[in-house]
Amino acid sequence: MVERVVIVGAGPAGVRAAQTLAAAGLRPTLLDEAPATGGQIYRRQPAPFRRPYKTLYGFDAAKARQVHTAFDGLDGAVDHRARTLVWSLEGQRLCLMHEGGTENLSFDRLILATGAMDRVIPLPGWTLPGVYTLGGAQVALKHQACAIGERTCFVGSSPLLPYVAYQYARAGAGVAGIIDTTPRADKLRALPDLLAAAGTGAKGLYYMGWLASRGLRYRHAGIPIRIEGESHVTGVVVRMAGGRERHIACDAVAIGYGLKCEHQLADLAGCDFRFDSSNRQWVVAQDGVGRTSVAGIYVAGDGAVIRGADAAELAGERAALTVLEDIGRPVDRARVQKIDRRIAGIDRFRRGLETAFAYPHHLARDMADHVILCRCEAVTAGEVRHAVTQLGAHDINRAKAFCRVGMGRCQGRVCGPAAAEVIAGALQRPIEAAGRLRGQAPIKPVPISALADAAADLTVAA
Repeated sequence: MVERVVIVGAGPAGVRAAQTLAAAGLRPTLLDEAPATGGQIYRRQPAPFRRPYKTLYGFDAAKARQVHTAFDGLDGAVDHRARTLVWSLEGQRLCLMHEGGTENLSFDRLILATGAMDRVIPLPGWTLPGVYTLGGAQVALKHQACAIGERTCFVGSSPLLPYVAYQYARAGAGVAGIIDTTPRADKLRALPDLLAAAGTGAKGLYYMGWLASRGLRYRHAGIPIRIEGESHVTGVVVRMAGGRERHIACDAVAIGYGLKCEHQLADLAGCDFRFDSSNRQWVVAQDGVGRTSVAGIYVAGDGAVIRGADAAELAGERAALTVLEDIGRPVDRARVQKIDRRIAGIDRFRRGLETAFAYPHHLARDMADHVILCRCEAVTAGEVRHAVTQLGAHDINRAKAFCRVGMGRCQGRVCGPAAAEVIAGALQRPIEAAGRLRGQAPIKPVPISALADAAADLTVAA
């Protein structure tokens, strides 16, 4: 019997997994919310646009073309379902929504290539119109060829910071400022590890140099104090390294503090997690080649470990090869060993990134009580601390029960990391002691009719 293999996520990891399985004679099902394959980094432009690859993807144009061409060349060998949201997982059944309709899809093997999203540290004014994540700002430029403002200030600590600022400036958009919270000394300390992947490290240096040559100074060790404005953004106040506060006039702000794995479906599947102290987040426990603690469920790409697009391609292929091994299909052992060596090499570069763009967890831990931490439910940092110190909430899920932090539309995907830091600070314990928000279905908002339809389907199946 031919097993049904389903892949969730059509970014670099998902595409390479699908390609590998199709080459072995399987016909995997590939599910993704986007209208086309490519993921965030190689997001395809909508049909009316025909901008050249070089304009859209810069140094990564050749890689983007390769990923797109790889999938397009499969020509029906993959059951690709675009614009499809996987909103729940129960046993070996996925709950899907496509164009308002719902469906349950069973699987024998499941590869979760769900990618990552920006980590955000709330600050006063972050709920104003005109405040985006770095990833959101990039989507606007790549997908719709528009900027989020006429003069945008880029703030945070992330490899995306110089990259997105460069993309905006290169496209002719106004850049009001680039503020990196990490000290310059950390960048220098990380340089040997960054140069382990010479091409990628050199691109980062080029972006910074190009920005400087246009008079766009890249400032280090700046701490964002507040975003100003009434009905829209008018500026950002930043405390510079010497302690002086600086007001930067702008009409939009893009913020981001690295990436966090999107692992809600793995949580619903019952997979074990482990705490990654290097970047202060929980990740799905796996054996290094994609297998999770749940038989038949695999993880790949940034949804498993934040390593970037190049590693995601390799990890997607590696997870697919693991699936083939597990179902008794022959695999090329030389190719397996080559992938393992290349991923190990990328891990050194990853360590360099985590040093060069360190997550400034103290900004979350020391967040003022009046700051809205959870914007879905309008919960302040002070209310979260009250739940810990006065109501006895000993972890993030207990705090959620008391004050609704992480209970809104985003299910804690935005506020969760910062809330955990606030709770750990209030408990005066290590961050891992705060725990992690448990996954809840639906992992993203769906109409109430979808829940009713799913319940009816399960009743019929029973």
